[in-house]
Amino acid sequence: MKKLSTTLATAAIAATMAAAPAYAEQGITDTEVLIGSNNDLSGPFASFGAPATKAAQLVFDEVNAAGGIHGRTIRFIVEDHAYQMPKAIQGMNKLINGDKVFAMLLSLGTPMNIAAFKLQDAKNVPNVSPLSAARQMAEPFHPLHFAGTATYYEQIRVGVTYLAEQKGVSNVCAMYLPTDFGLDIKEGAESIAADTDGLNFVSETTHKPDDADFVGALQKLNADGCEIVAMALGVRQAITVSGTAKKLGLDNMSFLNSSAGFHTVMAKVPGGVTEGMYAAAGWADLLSRMDQPEAQKFFARYTEATGEELPGTGALLGHSAAITMVKALEAAGRDLDANTFQAGMESLNYEDVVSGNTVTYSATDHQGADEVVVSVIKDGNWVEIARK
Repeated sequence: MKKLSTTLATAAIAATMAAAPAYAEQGITDTEVLIGSNNDLSGPFASFGAPATKAAQLVFDEVNAAGGIHGRTIRFIVEDHAYQMPKAIQGMNKLINGDKVFAMLLSLGTPMNIAAFKLQDAKNVPNVSPLSAARQMAEPFHPLHFAGTATYYEQIRVGVTYLAEQKGVSNVCAMYLPTDFGLDIKEGAESIAADTDGLNFVSETTHKPDDADFVGALQKLNADGCEIVAMALGVRQAITVSGTAKKLGLDNMSFLNSSAGFHTVMAKVPGGVTEGMYAAAGWADLLSRMDQPEAQKFFARYTEATGEELPGTGALLGHSAAITMVKALEAAGRDLDANTFQAGMESLNYEDVVSGNTVTYSATDHQGADEVVVSVIKDGNWVEIARK
């Protein structure tokens, strides 16, 4: 997601590393393990971050009520960076150097995670299921970096291929934030066009996180002949783009989100504003899986605990990440440290019924789920239409 002031991030991390020596492990006592999350609870991606951390806390509360894991309860500490890099640096330093967490979970933002890696790696702090599907979350391979799902890059490649084949179109474009997150989407669209006979990457527009007027951008893309538009925007922005395109009568364009735009709330916008919008993500929408007892149980637990009417995509991701963390801690055993945790993560192989994907890690593969699910908004719901 956004590359904000790389110089500031690098300088802050360097100063922090110089001030404190590396630890073999931290955040573990005989009775407790500390897990941290550097998240967006009030910024442009709060619709993911806030429910994700609530859902994770619900999982941990249940585990703690049952006695914890190997005699230890889980304490989950969340910092809100509001998707601002200076706040993210402060939160990261607090969690790692102040609270001394054992592992990071669900930290949101591509640039925020990338900036944190240097400090986390020096302290042997694992990074698990970040709320980013950027390639850098698991590439290059690192023993303590564990991505949750297929990458934005692969999601867009799969989604563009599907739409081009189904609609018989050839011109691919991109609307994106010019950040690490946005570049993954743009490069995914460019690369699949370059690799596929009959596909052409013909145009692009870049945007700021607070942009709210997309008339000019859409008119440009229409004039350039765009037929598939890969998007890397905030959730509200994607909704605005869809509504604006409908008002302009741009029925010739198909808008494709990655997992960053695959959110239950997008399908629920009144008036059919987002009807016909597509997404390629690493999981299935929760409401499409309500025939599964585990999905029903999670829905009931979350709504009762939070008072929210609907546990959306953020809640689903929080639940799945917390389950992964719990299973890894169980597999690591009582003698918990960074090495046993890594071994525990690398032993995981299970079906995530709530998310509708298979989670598998190994000593050579630190990306949990590999499936890409293509969905479309139809009659106010995300409907799965393809899977690879």
